[in-house]
Amino acid sequence: MKIAICDDCYEDALTLNDFLEGQETKIYSSSDSLMEDVEHRGQQYDLYLLDIFMGDTTDGLELARKLRIRDREAAICFISSSDGFYREAYDLYAVQYLLKPVREKDVEALLDRVSHNISRNKDQSLRFKFRGQAGAIAYGNILYISSREHTLLIQCRDGTVQRCMGKLSEMEQQVDGNIFQRCHQSFLVNMYQVDSLNGSDLMVAGYSIPISRRYYPEVRRRYREILFEEVE
Repeated sequence: MKIAICDDCYEDALTLNDFLEGQETKIYSSSDSLMEDVEHRGQQYDLYLLDIFMGDTTDGLELARKLRIRDREAAICFISSSDGFYREAYDLYAVQYLLKPVREKDVEALLDRVSHNISRNKDQSLRFKFRGQAGAIAYGNILYISSREHTLLIQCRDGTVQRCMGKLSEMEQQVDGNIFQRCHQSFLVNMYQVDSLNGSDLMVAGYSIPISRRYYPEVRRRYREILFEEVE
């Protein structure tokens, strides 16, 4: 696993690095140096450990917002001496929030959770057939699936749309129900790609997906469940 540690306190960063023995890590003393690597050198990490309070102009929360624009899938964990930023952590889909001094057992639990999420996205995929051709799309690359007449449209993260024949009710039975949620007679959404729930709509990577009254209670329950799952 590739891990970035961003903390302007070098001693704290070294402690984290010691707890992460066996992983591929890099320590950054400022948010600017980390973003320089990400934006201009194409560096990517599976997990970002970000100190909320840093001496430069960009704090850990603002740094996380910038990282989210470039990488919606990477796991972000905040490190802080204060527990006053949980709400912001929820909004940024942080996988964990650790208080200083960080304990080794908490870091081990964090690695287990992130490893599980990576394996889940890598191993599970949606298999389909269209015009005699078979294919597969990793769950992590699917935003939502919509139905139009007898055609299913699979909207992918890269903006492409894959078509296949079938019924949405049959697709609902095929996919993992813990990841994909029926929210409308014409839509099946990857709940791990949802950015927000606004009234009777789900916002997914800029797309507004309607939620019908029939499905709203279960969609709202699963949405809240995932928020807490990501930060527990």
